[in-house]
Amino acid sequence: MKSCSWALLTMVAGAAFAQDDASVFRVTSDLVLLDVQVIHNKTNVSANGLSARDFDLAEDGVPQKIRFFGRDQLPLSVVLLFDLTQSVQGVLHDLAERAHSALQRLKPEDEVAVMVYAASATLVDGFTRDRSQTAAAIARAARMRSGDAAFFNEAVYQASAQLEKSANPSSRRVILWLTDNLPNVASSENIRNSARGLKGAAPHTEEEAIREMHESGTVVMPMLLRDLMWRFVASVFIRENAERKIHPPGDANKYAELSGGFAIPMRGRRVEERLAEVIDTLRGRYTIGYRPAEEKPPGTFCRVAVALSAGAPLRGKEWRMLARAGYYRK
Repeated sequence: MKSCSWALLTMVAGAAFAQDDASVFRVTSDLVLLDVQVIHNKTNVSANGLSARDFDLAEDGVPQKIRFFGRDQLPLSVVLLFDLTQSVQGVLHDLAERAHSALQRLKPEDEVAVMVYAASATLVDGFTRDRSQTAAAIARAARMRSGDAAFFNEAVYQASAQLEKSANPSSRRVILWLTDNLPNVASSENIRNSARGLKGAAPHTEEEAIREMHESGTVVMPMLLRDLMWRFVASVFIRENAERKIHPPGDANKYAELSGGFAIPMRGRRVEERLAEVIDTLRGRYTIGYRPAEEKPPGTFCRVAVALSAGAPLRGKEWRMLARAGYYRK
């Protein structure tokens, strides 16, 4: 297993704007970059107009000095990840017909790849800045079918690994994931039944997928066809067994929370409208960079905490911070 965190411990090639002014400075390869969003607890509206002085940052409890601060300055590398289960097919077909308008919300320098998954993940189209090519890939994905089980952990693992192949090493890495959030347990029976899709290999575990997500610096943004209440009701009918407890099947909400993203329910909205909203949300997130104050062995997991400072123009109790749980030292 790799021990680097490419999108967090990464090289920003080119100029960056120092915290509160337009002075330019060089950014070296030892900066940790964090994608951060501040959301109101009641309205879910994102906070605008914040500056570096409005944030407090710590790694493993040690305060850190913010050396890079920006908003929508770094390009996006996006994997569109589509569930091939039957419940998603109709929505994916709708997206294929109207995806082009949503994709126009991206900047010219942003790149997109398209993947689908069931028991394993398949790359439909690699990273490209050609929006027509991506729209055509979504259309191909909408025509694909699979009778295999849906293994969430494998899907997140493979999509995160694909993001490490992005053309721009300083990009912000994101999985936009269309799913019903009802995974299958990677039980012995399911693995046997899906052996062809898995090409004889066992699927990655939740632990492995979370580590790959952190190492690649990926933010997970699921678009859910079912909300949390539906998942709770469905779980009542899913028999809890030893294999399910030993091998957690994965949860889109958990992946989102750990990576600093958040799940967006469809709630009757058209899928291309939701996709456009998610892209706009990503455009409005802050990027914070710092140089770790302490040396640690390669492979060490470092926990990161971001909070509003005492002098911020917002009341801290009314807002919540979305940021990844940490990263692995290079």
